[in-house]
Amino acid sequence: MEPEAAVALTEISGKFDQMMQSLETVKEKQEDMAGDILQIKEAVYNPDEGLYARLRALESWKSTSTRLIWIIITAITALFVASVSKVLNLF
Repeated sequence: MEPEAAVALTEISGKFDQMMQSLETVKEKQEDMAGDILQIKEAVYNPDEGLYARLRALESWKSTSTRLIWIIITAITALFVASVSKVLNLF
């Protein structure tokens, strides 16, 4: 084999090794991304602890607390009106 051909083969071999390393890196990154996407899907769609479940719980809490606040305001207003009417009846 001629020395120039040996050098060319060595260069090709080196380039091939670099290309294989690059492909391996891309494969590892894809596996990492697939794992990350799986975690995102679990966080969003998990029926018990996912994002949608948390939003439903928050909406439910908001609705319940709003009703409770209106009940309290109504009760306080009724007590105030009853107190005022008793005071006015005394005079």
